[in-house]
Amino acid sequence: MAREVTKIEQYGMNSAGDIRGFDCASGTKIPKGTILKLATPRTASASTGTADIFAGIASADKSGTDFSTRVGAWENGIYEFTASGTIVAGDKLQTATPGNYVMRMPSFTSHQIEVGYAVKSAATNERVQVRVNN
Repeated sequence: MAREVTKIEQYGMNSAGDIRGFDCASGTKIPKGTILKLATPRTASASTGTADIFAGIASADKSGTDFSTRVGAWENGIYEFTASGTIVAGDKLQTATPGNYVMRMPSFTSHQIEVGYAVKSAATNERVQVRVNN
């Protein structure tokens, strides 16, 4: 998948990092490294645009043909995303269009859409490391 999020450091109680389970649609394919948005309580799908409510990052591939209705999401660590626009270390970030990008979050925006904060700077289409603690 293009622009997939990659893990740099996992934090949590076990070596795989903190993974939270969400419900998802049965016939939906979600590749590992996809930014997930919260659609309804405890239901996640692939982020498709700007300012989605951040649920986490898909921790494994979810097949569209296995009839599974669960997806795991990483929510605690440092991950590498693709930047949409200029990002400066310390900026709070949100999802961006097209899907699987992050961008600077306006200061007046609700914290529930926050993906995390940049731990290094990046220009458009560069990779940026982000501290996620959802």
